[in-house]
Amino acid sequence: MSETEPLLEAIQLGRTYGHPGNEVIAVRDVDLVVRPGSMTVITGRSGSGKTTLLNLLGGLDDPTSGVVRINGRDVAQLSEEENADVRRSHVGFIFQAFGLLPMLSAAENVEVPLRLAAVEPSERQERSTVLLDLVGLGPRAAHRPHELSGGEQQRVAIARALANRPGVILADEPTGQLDSRTGAEIIRLIAGLVESERIAIVVATHDPAPLAFADRVLNMADGVLAPAAAG
Repeated sequence: MSETEPLLEAIQLGRTYGHPGNEVIAVRDVDLVVRPGSMTVITGRSGSGKTTLLNLLGGLDDPTSGVVRINGRDVAQLSEEENADVRRSHVGFIFQAFGLLPMLSAAENVEVPLRLAAVEPSERQERSTVLLDLVGLGPRAAHRPHELSGGEQQRVAIARALANRPGVILADEPTGQLDSRTGAEIIRLIAGLVESERIAIVVATHDPAPLAFADRVLNMADGVLAPAAAG
């Protein structure tokens, strides 16, 4: 894909919960274009709609209005199976709570998306090894999550998000459970991946650390997304 072609687009995207007369508008008329090699940071208070927006962008939730396109494909027009395939192939997710499977080793956790994609075992192992080396955890490949620090667990989660070579990674409060020093290390790692892997990353966060690395900073308030105020 061209460096100028959008990997991800939202057009007049909206999400409403509840029933007429008792509605909660979580996301209002969001327009967003995400291109390769970019880091977009979305700030905003809790309850502003950041997580809902990421879920809509990643196809985990259905919009009430508007359009989401991933690699030019309108997610709403896809079957459930096609939608799952698009998410698996083109979008990676990083969560605040890491989301690792406790009984699996770091390497096995990284391999989970590859198993779902029916990748051959030898290729899974090779890809897992490469990715854990990339995030600086090669020597910890056999360790289970409880044997890893919070920062190490998030590095495993980042490696897992990269497993199927997605064009876009959506990160929801990736430093939310980390101390400030470890959080800063994770943000530097994420920013480095934007440059080295030419992927796009959208980060929703309260943490000011990602702002220094962002190509664009947006603020969400009451479901409305807008450029963050200067300063």
